[in-house]
Amino acid sequence: MKRLLLVASMLVFLSFNLIGSDSSWIRINQLGYLPKGSKVAVFGSKSFNTIVSFQLVNASTNKVVLQAPAGKNFGSYGPFKLTYRLNFSSVTQSGRYYLKAGSVVSPVFRIDPSVYDGTADFCLQYMRQQRSGFNPFLNDSCHTHDGYTLYGANAGIKDSTIIDASGGWHDASDYLQYSSTTANATYHLLAAYKQFPNVFADQYESNGLKGKNNRSDILDEAKWGLDWLVKMHPRKDWMFNQLADDRDHMSMRIPKEDNYYGRGFERPIYFINGLPQQRGKFLNNTTGTSSTAAKFSAAFTLAADIFKSTPFAKLYNEKAFSAYQFSLIKPGVTQTASVRSPYIYAEENWVDDMELSTAMLSKANKLPVNIAYEYAKQEPLTPWLGKDTASHYQWYPFINLGHYELAKQLKGAQRDTIIGFYKNGIEAVWQKAKQNAFYRGVPFIWCSNNLTTSFAIQCKWYKELSGDNTYDQLEQANLDWLFGCNPWGTSMVYGLPTLGDTPVDPHSGFTHLKNYPINGGLVDGPVYTSIYKNLIGIQLNEPDEYAAFQSDLAVYHDDYGDYSTNEPTMDGTASLIYLLAAQENSANNSAKPKVNKNASSSIPIKQMGAIIKSINPSQPSVSLVFTGDEYGEGLETIQQILVKEQVKAGFFFTGKFYANKAFSKSIKALAKDQHYLGAHSNDHLLYNDWTNRNKLLVSYDSFSTDLDKNYLAMENLGIHSQQRKLFIPPFEWWNDSVASWSNWKGLELFSFTPGTYTNADYTWPEMGSSYKSNAVLMNQLNTLANTPDKLNGNILLIHVGTDPRRKEKLYNELPAIIRLLRSKGYAIKRIDELIN
Repeated sequence: MKRLLLVASMLVFLSFNLIGSDSSWIRINQLGYLPKGSKVAVFGSKSFNTIVSFQLVNASTNKVVLQAPAGKNFGSYGPFKLTYRLNFSSVTQSGRYYLKAGSVVSPVFRIDPSVYDGTADFCLQYMRQQRSGFNPFLNDSCHTHDGYTLYGANAGIKDSTIIDASGGWHDASDYLQYSSTTANATYHLLAAYKQFPNVFADQYESNGLKGKNNRSDILDEAKWGLDWLVKMHPRKDWMFNQLADDRDHMSMRIPKEDNYYGRGFERPIYFINGLPQQRGKFLNNTTGTSSTAAKFSAAFTLAADIFKSTPFAKLYNEKAFSAYQFSLIKPGVTQTASVRSPYIYAEENWVDDMELSTAMLSKANKLPVNIAYEYAKQEPLTPWLGKDTASHYQWYPFINLGHYELAKQLKGAQRDTIIGFYKNGIEAVWQKAKQNAFYRGVPFIWCSNNLTTSFAIQCKWYKELSGDNTYDQLEQANLDWLFGCNPWGTSMVYGLPTLGDTPVDPHSGFTHLKNYPINGGLVDGPVYTSIYKNLIGIQLNEPDEYAAFQSDLAVYHDDYGDYSTNEPTMDGTASLIYLLAAQENSANNSAKPKVNKNASSSIPIKQMGAIIKSINPSQPSVSLVFTGDEYGEGLETIQQILVKEQVKAGFFFTGKFYANKAFSKSIKALAKDQHYLGAHSNDHLLYNDWTNRNKLLVSYDSFSTDLDKNYLAMENLGIHSQQRKLFIPPFEWWNDSVASWSNWKGLELFSFTPGTYTNADYTWPEMGSSYKSNAVLMNQLNTLANTPDKLNGNILLIHVGTDPRRKEKLYNELPAIIRLLRSKGYAIKRIDELIN
């Protein structure tokens, strides 16, 4: 659904997209493009509106920076009668741009090395929200009584034996949990950390709550998966394939304790016995123990390497080898079970899992590499590559992960053979993709976005292994597809980019029942129209905003009623996290340093969920923060003083302030001086009652929409909102709910330190006893400064402008304030550095 329509009155580039033509559109990657990467948009027309050339225009100056031929007409695709690929890869200058072809204008987008910064961490929010056991998003526990065993008789486990299986991740918007998808997701998270450690931040504790624990958040999340896999493989001869079954689907709800299984709140745990198990009225086609067990083994082997200097290494090494031995009990595939319907994860391949498992064990010097090589030759290509269709999770994982790990260990002809397997698979897809402007060669089966993500990873791995960049545009086209360069013009990731056209009504209990965001969740994606028309129980709840772009080929709906295209999945999101981390890493960004366990860090002090102080024991520090809404007469003065004093500060303005042209020059100067610029709400809303702080005066929707407008106003000045995660509430007045809402939007709420009084610089004499003169405020600050460490970690707030009735302005005292702080040994840090 078009989030941008919420702020259409402000959004010039959206209006371009709507008024240029009622039958033609330009589809872009809404995240933007890397300067050194492939940069292609797609022009599509529902009429025979041919184009000869296109222009790339600098959005800040409206000057044309590139005029180029439109190139080949790729003809019809989906809803469009003709399509073109608009290639502007030659432009490498960072900036904000839009494309123009005839009368059709694209949305504004960025070319910048930072376009992927923070996106992998953003998607980790969905993984935390999917946690079972303790759920940090809800700050509550669910499914704590799991569970009772089934099918374990051959291993001496009586049915209904109780074991502890609480934890892990819910699979999607239902609350089943599968060992195969969990192991695959865990592996991707571990691999992302192993290869791109500098990409990830440390903003959450291991339990998923806000805080720091000197370990990257992605590693915390991977360990959450590992902890559950250990429970699902508690003994060498025990392994379980799934927790719960499709009886879970009897209702949509927020996760809690479920009583759908006739055993109170206990849910069933299915043992892997290598034999067919229930599939509705029938039996599944399980043939062995290999597929799930081998995925376990690979994840544990990688975990043992990453955690090698910790007490967990021994456990993970043991589990890696015992899981491998379990995979050998009966070579074959393990499928999932169901009770009420025939819908399962009907995986049919397993040698790819064995290849990955043995390649990882070979890398750890536990097995000879030739074992993995023999498995590799049995499945050179993942079978769906180049095909038009496949069953749900028929070939899983969606690419062969083992080829990548194996090729890195081989040399000569054997290495070339494995790399050739990857190339042949890519080429099979390319033969289909090159026939359409979107370079779409992935079939529109259920979870097509998961296949798209995985295929982009295969292209990336092939290039890394071979040095061949032949398929760069194909790789990028699949990534672009996920973020808006598709017939519907929408991102397939909830909330990413923040101001983009992204899902808002997914098939999720969180959003549908509680209006909770599911930030970072990758939805299933388009399906063939023929599949959609034959599914049971689908009924759209709202008018289809993408009706103009549905076709006989494929459909996509941003509607809760469509569970086939708009349901997020945990494992698909985990794969996307790896891909986004690789993209950020490829831009050679180093904004987030490696986690240093020996480094001292600030200790945040919170009030009602907002940071009000951040103490650094080793270096007494303070931060200067300035806010503005209606008045800004002191902005230029403040900017000049800070330049002279060589101080970096934080500035937090409302959307109205950012949009005020009288302040534009000074704001751009602040940005150039590298001060922190952030949001302060668009309309300076009062979130909660002055006399009853717990009483909210706004809804989450109005809070979110208002903030989106604020960030849009920042974007219009070239301030990239994706990197501005600190937020100070209007009136510096909030409660726990506002803090939670801020967290949902990926923001860190903070305010000034109580008792510092500089924030009272807005008062004027007619306010009587509430009025605080500059002399009073400076005396108070002197008193605090003369008390040892009293100001350590404090956040001092000053307004950039005040009501004209206040004649003296505290910002004129800035030089004296800075001298005072420095004389008492305080370092003056930018707010993001103070909060760390």
